[in-house]
This record gives sequence, structure tokens and C-alpha cells, in this order.
Amino acid sequence: MNHALGQVITGIVTDENEKAYFVQKEGLTYQLAKEEVESLQLGDTAKGFAYISQNKLLILTTHIPKVRIGHYAFGEVVEVRKDLGVFVAIGLPDKELVVSLDDLPSEKHLWPKKGDTLMLSMKVDEKDRMWGVLADDLVFQSISRKPSEEMLNKDIKGVVYRTKLMGTHVLTDDYLLGFIHPSERDNEPRLGERVTGRVIGIGERGMLNISLKPRAHEVISEDAAMLLTVLERSKDQSFSYTDKSSPESIKEYFGISKGQFKRALGNLMKQRKVIQKDGRTYLVSNKHEDQ
Repeated sequence: MNHALGQVITGIVTDENEKAYFVQKEGLTYQLAKEEVESLQLGDTAKGFAYISQNKLLILTTHIPKVRIGHYAFGEVVEVRKDLGVFVAIGLPDKELVVSLDDLPSEKHLWPKKGDTLMLSMKVDEKDRMWGVLADDLVFQSISRKPSEEMLNKDIKGVVYRTKLMGTHVLTDDYLLGFIHPSERDNEPRLGERVTGRVIGIGERGMLNISLKPRAHEVISEDAAMLLTVLERSKDQSFSYTDKSSPESIKEYFGISKGQFKRALGNLMKQRKVIQKDGRTYLVSNKHEDQ
């Protein structure tokens, strides 16, 4: 087993060609791209991160990734293979780390998708294969900070780091820990998914209680959703109906009463999704807001 893999090491330059220096460490030779360093001479020392490329070459790079053995950082999921796990980019040009399916949720619909983010470190097995290791609860607790009471009812964004039967665990962009009870979500978020929610409480241990459901005044009725759809599909994202239109014309065009129309329109106007101007209703856009 090569104990240098996944570590920052220092070796001796023993040879070179047009594109690379060859650096020896404990009897093994690593390639260091010349474009990464200033001119080196035989016998000089070179320091970098040691790994095996996808082409099975021993590589030394000065572009040291944050994800290393014993070092945790976020990486982006770039590929998903149901028979193996997920591939995570950590900043190396020719190497991704695989998080084994054994370390992922048993339900595959909760697996990360391409573009999701995972916090992980690295391990090397006896066959010199490099694997991604997901951060556990202790790691997230060590990097998190305590919330203030001012967080109540605040909107948050974060990433899912644990999926459990009792609920979903989240690390917010501000490095606060959060928990989403199943009753506070319509669909279960997957591991690594970014979520947007609001703080509905703070637990004794400083864990935010988060809801992914909209506030009561943000809920859009079926009638309001129908009006939005009509506006979105219209050529100029407007229609010639307002709260001043006749009940007959509203009923004929939308199939709802004027009372239903006014309630739906009022709901959308409160949320600044639509505006009325010159006898027409417009879907809010930068163009209409500036006029």
C-alpha cells in the first residue's frame, strides 16, 4: 500500500522530459507537470499532493485540493452510477473520488444527482484506490456555529447532509445546523440537494427547526396558479382583464366568478407577481417594474 497517496509530500527531482519532472519518494516516481512550477534542477525538492490519475499514473500536483485524508471540504457530484456510487470532483484535473453505494442512502431516489454537493474527505484502500468519505455528524457539529434568536422566521439556504427516517439534516450557507421534520416538507430532499426554507424554531442544542413549506400568505390558490399560467403563455405576458372587468367577461374567459378572480388577482399582487396598468394585468418582470 502506498501511504503517500492522498497526502502532501516532498520528494526529489530525479529526471525530466518536455512536459514533466519526475519526483521520487520512498522508491516511487511521480510526474509533476512543468506548467505547475518554475524551473527545477535534478536533485531539487518538490512538494505537492500525491494521487493516481484516471490513467493509472502516479501524479504530484502543486494544486493541493481541500479534500484530503483527514481534511473535509465540499465537492460537486459529476456522475452517478447505480452499480458503484457517485463521482465527486475535488479540483483535480484528471481524478474524481467515488463515494461508494455502501455509504449512500439505501433508497436510490435519495442519492445525490449531478450538480449536488457533498462534504467529504478521502481514504485509500489496500489496493491504492482512493475513495470519498462522507462527513459524519461530529464533523458537521465541529464546523457549525450557534444560531441567534434573530434567526426565527428567517429564510435560509443550505445543503442536505443526512437523510433519516425521522427527518432531514441540513447545513445552511451560514454554517448553522438545521432539521426538517417530515411534516414540514412535501417531498423528501435527497442527499447533497440544495434547499430553501425558513426557520420555525430553535432547539435546545442550537439546531434550527426548518420548514420547506411556504408561509400561509405565500400559498397560491388554484385560481391564482391558473392566472399565472395564462400570463406566462401569453405573447406579452399580459391579459386585458383587471379587477374592473365585468363578471360576464371574466366568467367567459377564465371560467371563474369575478369574486374568485379578484381574490386570486389580489393574492398575486400582494406577492408582487403581477401588476395592473392601463387596463391590463402584467406578469411582473424587470421591464414592467421599471415602467
